[in-house]
Amino acid sequence: GAILKARELLAADPELYYYADQYSNPANWQAHYQTTAPEIWTQTDGTVTHFVAGLGTSGTLVGTARRLREYNPDMRVVSLQPDAPFHGVEGWKHMPSAIIPKIYDATLADEDFGVSTEASHTMVRRLAREEGYLVGISAGAAMVGALQVAEGLAARGEPGVVVTLFPDNAYKYLSAPFWTK
Repeated sequence: GAILKARELLAADPELYYYADQYSNPANWQAHYQTTAPEIWTQTDGTVTHFVAGLGTSGTLVGTARRLREYNPDMRVVSLQPDAPFHGVEGWKHMPSAIIPKIYDATLADEDFGVSTEASHTMVRRLAREEGYLVGISAGAAMVGALQVAEGLAARGEPGVVVTLFPDNAYKYLSAPFWTK
C-alpha cells in the first residue's frame, strides 16, 4: 500500500515530491557492494564463508553477495524472509506475496529460509537478556537465520564463518507486548 501511494503522489505532482524508490534504485545495492561487503571482508580477514541477510528492499543481500562472491566465488549466501504473508518482521518482505523489488536477484541466494515472527521476538528478548543488545525484530530474525546456518554447519562437522547484519534496533519496539513474554 505505501509504495503504491508514494507512486501515486509522485505521479500527481512530480515537482512537489521526490521518490528515492529504494526498491528499484541501483544505488541501494551498490552502496552495499561498495561499503558493506568490503567491511565484512576486512573485519573477518577474508575468512567469511556464509552471508545471511533478510529480504526487505533486498539491497543488502544483492550488493553484499555480489561483492563477496567476487572475493570468494564459493561464498554461500542465505536469504531470509518471513515464513508467512501476514507477519510481524518489520521491514522484511514475504516475497511470494509481495511486490518484488526490481533490484532483487533471486539467483544470488544458495538457500532461502523462512523465519517466524515468534522466533524473531524470542531472539530479540534473548539478545537483550543474554548479550545486552537492544535489537529490533528484523535483527532478531537475522540472528535466527544465522544460527540456523551455524547449527547446520556444526551438525555436519563443517567449519565456517557466518556473518549477518542487524538492520534495526529496539527503540521503536520498546513498548511492544512481546517483551513481557
